[in-house]
Amino acid sequence: MTLAETLQGIREASAKRIPPERAAIMHRATEELRASGIMERVIKVGDRLPAFALPNAYGRDVCSTDLLAKGPLVLTFFRGSW
Repeated sequence: MTLAETLQGIREASAKRIPPERAAIMHRATEELRASGIMERVIKVGDRLPAFALPNAYGRDVCSTDLLAKGPLVLTFFRGSW
């Protein structure tokens, strides 16, 4: 399965489980962000980033250099509070 197919599956699953009124709020917020010009400042595919370490779901730091040693790295950012 390609990344595009995986992402499409995630979008379809989200559409089924997120109530329409909440989805509308999320879509409106996304459009407001795009209108702000933020898309010109975001990280693009192929951009090189400095090495970094972030905590994983278990609170243990994961280093980007360790992950890159295994192959390409895909970053995903989630909005909201945990």
